Amino acid sequence: MNLVHLKGKLLVILWVIIEIVCCVSGKFVVEKNSITVLQPYSLKSNHDGSIANFGVPEYGGSLVGSVMYPDHGADACKPFEGDKPFKSHTSRPTILLVDRGECYFALKAWNAQEAGAAAVLVADSVDEPLLTMDSPEESSDADGFIDKIQIPSVLVERAFGDSLKEALKKGNEVVVKLDWSESMPNPDGRVEYELWTNSNDECGVRCNEQMDFIKNFKGHAQLLEKGGYTQFTPHYITWFCPEPFLRSSQCKSQCINRGRYCAPDPEQDFGEGYEGKDVVFENLRQLCVHKVAKTENRSWVWWDYVTDFHIRCSMKEKKYSKTCAEDVLKSLRLPVDKIKKCMGDPEADVENEVLKNEQDKQIGKGSRGDVTILPTLVINDVQYRGKLERTAVLTAVCAAFKETTDPPICLTGGLETNECLENNGGCWEDKKANITACKDTFRGRVCQCPLVAGTQYQGDGYTSCKAHGPGRCTINNGGCWSETRNEKTFSACSASELSGCNCPDGFRGDGQKCDDIDECKERTACQCPGCSCKNTWGGYDCKCGGNRLYIKDQDTCIERSSSKFGWSLSLLVLAVLVGAGSAGYIFYKYRLRSYMDSEIMAIMSQYMPLDSQYARNVEVNNSEAEPLRQGSSV
Repeated sequence: MNLVHLKGKLLVILWVIIEIVCCVSGKFVVEKNSITVLQPYSLKSNHDGSIANFGVPEYGGSLVGSVMYPDHGADACKPFEGDKPFKSHTSRPTILLVDRGECYFALKAWNAQEAGAAAVLVADSVDEPLLTMDSPEESSDADGFIDKIQIPSVLVERAFGDSLKEALKKGNEVVVKLDWSESMPNPDGRVEYELWTNSNDECGVRCNEQMDFIKNFKGHAQLLEKGGYTQFTPHYITWFCPEPFLRSSQCKSQCINRGRYCAPDPEQDFGEGYEGKDVVFENLRQLCVHKVAKTENRSWVWWDYVTDFHIRCSMKEKKYSKTCAEDVLKSLRLPVDKIKKCMGDPEADVENEVLKNEQDKQIGKGSRGDVTILPTLVINDVQYRGKLERTAVLTAVCAAFKETTDPPICLTGGLETNECLENNGGCWEDKKANITACKDTFRGRVCQCPLVAGTQYQGDGYTSCKAHGPGRCTINNGGCWSETRNEKTFSACSASELSGCNCPDGFRGDGQKCDDIDECKERTACQCPGCSCKNTWGGYDCKCGGNRLYIKDQDTCIERSSSKFGWSLSLLVLAVLVGAGSAGYIFYKYRLRSYMDSEIMAIMSQYMPLDSQYARNVEVNNSEAEPLRQGSSV
């Protein structure tokens, strides 16, 4: 066995010991709903069923349906044949009864849902107290369906399941009522609920599930909290390191406050990535965010901080750090100093008041059981069962209100809020150009750099957004420096560059601020002998002594001639040039033109004789022909 495998086994053994020590005196409470047999009359009775940790229980409601038991494949571990063979063709839905065993509970529910069932009853295979059917641990087999289960599932005792099967075997119609109306207590007009979560985003399916829920439920949670309808409290699970392991490198890397508060290594590898104590420390920060924000009467900001931290400070992107966390705090206008004071010193050999309180509350009291898995949602001191999904949880929270005290969101399902109205949602904005990265959505606000007049802004959306593209300088000067003085304007934005800000010639700076360069003082211009330099905004003026002319490109002076002889010579040369030009024009117009015309006519005469020439030729020919005519008459 190599060293890496040995360390891995020691890590697993260590955390098993820690969990046993932590939870040995605890308890797990099975949350139940009521099942009433309505038909046949001989079976009319009430029974308990345990609510599954997957699917969508009908909290606050009930479901009446006809029970069916498959003739084949009663364990529901394989898809049922046919096109939704258990889909009801009447007004009464089908509740499918299946047997426990052979596969995941969740797989049975999925196959039943695909076959058209509206709910599932799983009959236990042994005589034992009811337990909670949980979704499978991270598995490639479960990834395809676990989040798609939308029907409720209930485990029933073996004896009750056998009685239902027997009645169906005799040909009786069996009708039952699944009732969740009393599953969620409603003692008063305010609902108190808590979420046990984790800042670690490298723990697979569980971490993804809880972060997706926080992002999606944020809008509902903040609306309920601002209206005074609910009181929400976040919690975080930690363990302590047993005394024999305090000096081990495992405990030192996974714990703070000398082994009192620990979390497993995110990557389960001590040699790389982040350590467990990094997770504990961020958990502590998130607890203090809620605690401090609550003193400022805006406890709902916790939802903004956690979602923003997950996006901006992800472990996967290697940004999970104190610096990134404090940037998020500042963007949400949370007091960094107060939160640091709340967190205390993680290196001190003392109890941390905030984390000690969390460990005490982790142990179940009263009707609530121990918190042993993440995530866990507790509503009115009862652990929520079912899929951790926005609509399902909202239904459960609404079921926990006392009658006639329901908030409007529970009656209409609408969500009327705009998180961008307060502090711009903690997103980037350019007040001068009235441009913002905050976008309000049904699930809450997102910080996303905008598209303005065909120009895309790029950045993280929280602290920076910069225009990118050829048209960027037309919008607020591309976010670059620009200034006008004495009707002269200079800009650090160039349309020829797709991004960035660069100070123009004559200025120095980072493009966001540009300062004039004093070329005269820095002796970078006008250095010719006898020159005088005067600095101007964005440039300089250089003058030469005497009657000399300054040539800027060569930074030199040349003599400037002003004598009468020089002017006379210049006028004479000009007159000669004008005369030569006139003479050339006259020569061309008369002499050269005449010569060219005669030449052209000579050439044309060879092919096209003129009329006068033709006449002469005719006369000569006639005179030569006359003697011939006379001779012929002899």
